[in-house]
This record gives sequence, structure tokens and C-alpha cells, in this order.
Amino acid sequence: MQDYDYSSGGAYFITICTKNRENYFGEIADGAMVLNEWGKIVFDGIKNIENYNEFSSVDEFVVMPNHLHLIIMVSYRRDNSGIVSTEQNVGIVSTTTMKTAENRNNRRNMLIPKIVGKFKMITAKQINILKNSVGNKLWQSNYYDRIIRNEDELQRIRKYIIENPLKWEFDKNNTENLFM
Repeated sequence: MQDYDYSSGGAYFITICTKNRENYFGEIADGAMVLNEWGKIVFDGIKNIENYNEFSSVDEFVVMPNHLHLIIMVSYRRDNSGIVSTEQNVGIVSTTTMKTAENRNNRRNMLIPKIVGKFKMITAKQINILKNSVGNKLWQSNYYDRIIRNEDELQRIRKYIIENPLKWEFDKNNTENLFM
């Protein structure tokens, strides 16, 4: 999102698509996602996002044949034990804005783009090793993000993620639906 401070705490809904929306990660069978070997790498990669940064955690997520949805929680608060808390951040929206010219450079230093970039790099590298290829693009260059502004929105997005495999037949990311 232009002019948003991605270093702010809060909840973020992220969608990442494969290059050309190729179905790389498995298939939908009876309303459930069946991961193939590449899909399992992506699944494990999402589970490992929490290891990238001490201030982030993954809430709900789903790996689909050619994309994934996840909620990343970011918090900069710690309790006395040193544990980072991610609760009560939904709806906290930074009022900090940046000049558009600075936005591109500053965004690279912000947490969400760093997390997404690292996730994409690690999973692409692991899959390219399996494919016995080097440097092939797995992911689209960009990704979609949405700041989750309140608890109701968080619950709606969680439901959307959970039900996503059930609605694959009508999903806009399903390449079979491009000409419907």
C-alpha cells in the first residue's frame, strides 16, 4: 500500500501468486488442498516465517495450487520473559506517511516486505534445487497485501482463508476461470 509504514505493528493479509499463476503446489480434491512436494516446501516455508524475525508470527494460512494466503502478525512489544506478544494489534494503523519517491526505497527496509522477500527466496531456492535448475522464477515479482484494521475483518479473512480450497472452482486465481 502506497505511503503505509510497513514497520508498524499489526495484522497483515498477504497473497503471493506463482509466476504466470502456474499450478505448482498440488491440486484441490474434494474441497481440500492436496500438497505435492513443492507445496510441502511452501507449507514448511510459511511455518518457518516466525523464525525470520522475532517480532512476527503467522496466524492463519493456506497454500493453494498457484498462490497462498496468510496473515502475518507483527508486534514490537515484549513481556518480561522476552516473549513477543502479537495480540491486540489488529486495528492499529500507523498515521505515518512517506513521500512517494522515498516509498520504494524505504519499503525495502520494512518488516513485511523483508519477510515476504525472504520467504520467496528460500522457497524458490529449495524448489529450484529439486528441479535441478538455478535461478528460475517461481513467484510473481510483487504480492498483494492488506492491513487488517479490526477484529471483525480479521475473522472474515480467517474464514476466507480456511474456506479458500472449497471455493477453488470459482477462485479468480484459478487459471481455468480466466475466460469465464
